[in-house]
Amino acid sequence: MDRYPQWPNLAAMMFGLARSWPDKPMLRVFRDGHWQGTTWGRFARKAAAAARQLRAAGISAGDRVVIASENRPEYPIAETALMAIRAVPVPAYTTNTVADHAHVLRDSGAQAAIVSSETLAMRLLAAGAQTPGGLDLLLTMDGVPEASGKTRLLPWADLVADDLPADDIAFEAADIPPGALACLIYTSGTGGAPKGVMLPHRSILSNCRGAFELFRPLRLKDEVYLSFLPLSHSYEHTGGQFFLLSVGTEVVYARGVEHIATDLLTVRPTIMTVVPRILEAIRARVLGQVKREPAWKQALFERALSNGLQKLDGELGIAERSMDPLLDVLVRRRVRGRFGGRLKAAMSGGARLEPEVGKFFQAMGIPVMQGYGQTEAGPVISANPPEAIRIDTVGRVLDGVELRIAEDGEILVRGELVMDGYWGQPEATRAVIQDGWLHTGDIGVLDADGYLRITDRKRDMIVLSGGENVSPAKIEGMLMAEPEIAQAVVVGEGRSGLTALVVPEEGFDEVAVSVAVARANLRLSITERIRRHRVVGAFTVENGLLTPTHKIRRLLVLREHTGHAVRA
Repeated sequence: MDRYPQWPNLAAMMFGLARSWPDKPMLRVFRDGHWQGTTWGRFARKAAAAARQLRAAGISAGDRVVIASENRPEYPIAETALMAIRAVPVPAYTTNTVADHAHVLRDSGAQAAIVSSETLAMRLLAAGAQTPGGLDLLLTMDGVPEASGKTRLLPWADLVADDLPADDIAFEAADIPPGALACLIYTSGTGGAPKGVMLPHRSILSNCRGAFELFRPLRLKDEVYLSFLPLSHSYEHTGGQFFLLSVGTEVVYARGVEHIATDLLTVRPTIMTVVPRILEAIRARVLGQVKREPAWKQALFERALSNGLQKLDGELGIAERSMDPLLDVLVRRRVRGRFGGRLKAAMSGGARLEPEVGKFFQAMGIPVMQGYGQTEAGPVISANPPEAIRIDTVGRVLDGVELRIAEDGEILVRGELVMDGYWGQPEATRAVIQDGWLHTGDIGVLDADGYLRITDRKRDMIVLSGGENVSPAKIEGMLMAEPEIAQAVVVGEGRSGLTALVVPEEGFDEVAVSVAVARANLRLSITERIRRHRVVGAFTVENGLLTPTHKIRRLLVLREHTGHAVRA
């Protein structure tokens, strides 16, 4: 594929690719004790069958339909089917509580849902009972719950029962304009109630075209991708689903977070998307194991890491160059082996990646392409090109994206990737989209080569009692890069100095945490240093202190651990 095709919409893209690649492997999942594959041709028939049956069940153009499911082949089948009949998929996290689902149903007006399991079905039924309209239709991929009031229940098998060609649905989908609403994806809710982001087809397709140009140096062809970030997250939804599928990648669905280490060795992916926390955890595990090795092995590892870092800076001497191939075989290859040994690049997004963590993997021969974006922009705004990574930045803007820095440092974005607005919230929409420019709420700077650096969230900047402005994101990233620290939130608004709320990594006590904080302080300016720290319990999705995408709900953490809501 020399140029990215100009698809009118996502459904037309999916059916068009199936026409071109009927026998090409598309999706793979572990079921009944073994890996099972789905070809593009099979996918198209199932998606078309689902589209016909959804329409027969009463789903019409414009209807919002919640999808709550783990990553599995039925997900893109259901979403493509809904898009093809101009209904609007509303991805929802499987970790959502009944109250979370009730908010999404109430806010979006969805009266139908597609879920993966009976457990999720019961949660959606309970949520529907809390909304004025309730649930009219509920489809379950596995099992069917007991009847509940007015809700009509349908099993997935009935939805995809016919095996007719997809031509009629594909022909119909081709007429959907690029500006039509493709899906409604809810924000993570770190700063309040989640808002429904209206993403038209043009927004996600713009991201796909930009990503295609970004990855051109890698010459993507017949890649294998391990999908484990939730498809309800806009990052995985656009990048791990639509973009990678559009360039012929086989998507393999991981069996779950607890199996990722094994799945990496089995699937041996060539492309991955990750969030920084995963890279931090793998690095901490590697360093922990190295510490338990004999002294000579530790020295060998340190030499391999040091050589790798010097190579990144272009400062490898003659002696280091001569020894480097051996270090690669003895040390780095083993680290790469944890990812299956075939990884061409890992795309990191969703949160700030501490440069020290990114450089560790680059030094081990694993290119980490840190990027930046938000749901309101499709979500990808910028990313590091694989051939010219600057790990302390979030790269250059994608093709088709305009970006400028406002006078107060805020990043403004314009282009086809920008959302249509927040569902049912015109005032909130007008606040963030002005004269076509999306006001991201992030503070950043552009260097002379067009690389973007994010310095903080506009609303999260800490102003100390002496008037100094401090970036909590930077300090938190440095703290969490320490092997002993799992999570950290920095506070200090209006105070003379900073305090850190710290969650230790498993197996480390308060003494170890104190040592780690002291190490981090050595790399911080006097104003940025942590004067006090307090060890606290973990922030989790279950206790409400993490969003489903594992972002810390700062205001709730502060309310929980300081007794009142204060700015960070």
